[in-house]
Parts: sequence; C-alpha cells; structure tokens
Amino acid sequence: MIEPYWENVSIYDGYDVFRKAFDTLPESSQHLFAAHWAQSEIYNGGFDQFFDNSTGVLALEAIEGFKALGMPKIAALLKHSVDRLGETYPHDREERQEKLESLSEGFEDGLFFDLIDTEAGGFKIAADLYASKVLN
Repeated sequence: MIEPYWENVSIYDGYDVFRKAFDTLPESSQHLFAAHWAQSEIYNGGFDQFFDNSTGVLALEAIEGFKALGMPKIAALLKHSVDRLGETYPHDREERQEKLESLSEGFEDGLFFDLIDTEAGGFKIAADLYASKVLN
C-alpha cells in the first residue's frame, strides 16, 4: 500500500514538497507511510533521531497514522514529544534541531520501545491488520 508511492513522496525537500506529494496518496497509504517512517527512525535512534533527521517533517502525520493503526498509546506518546518542541510544530529541520538543543530533558524512548512491540500486537501486526481491513 505504500510501495507504489515510496519514490514519489520526499521527506528530504521540506514540508511543502512533502505535503504536495503526500496529499496525493490515499488516506490509508498516508497512515502507513507516516507511521512506518516514524517507527523506523524512532526504533533505530530514539525520538532525537526522528526529530533531528528529515523524517521529523511528518511527525503530525505519523500521530494520525498510529491512531488509524489502532495504536493510541504510541500516538499519544508521539504527540507529547511533538508538543515539547513548541506550540507550533517546527516542520523545518533546522528549526527542529534548534528546539532539540534547547530541551533540558530527553524523550521517553524506553516507553516507545516497549509500546512499539506490544501495543495492538506490535507495529508489524497492527500495520498488516490495518492494510488487510482496507484492502478487503
């Protein structure tokens, strides 16, 4: 559900370019695309890596993706982490990096690692179940 769009949606060229391509995807593919990128980056290097890298451009979309996948605890944890970066989420990577440097405490990576493997059966199961419901 995301493979046909993988090359068309760039997370590397700023929010406007990302959104223009992302908005052409079916909503279910948007959910899977954003949740996949978020879990992949956070699982690899924590919230700091997710927000510091280009992937942080899709944080708000990932929150919606996790909700759609039936993972409300992860969605809430990501929302809490997003909120720590300011009243208005910084889609610009450099602005996010500046906000990250100003934080006095780290993110709740451990909780994420626990939830991504357990909530709704774990990410892979939740994503597969979501995709099968949409396709049937």
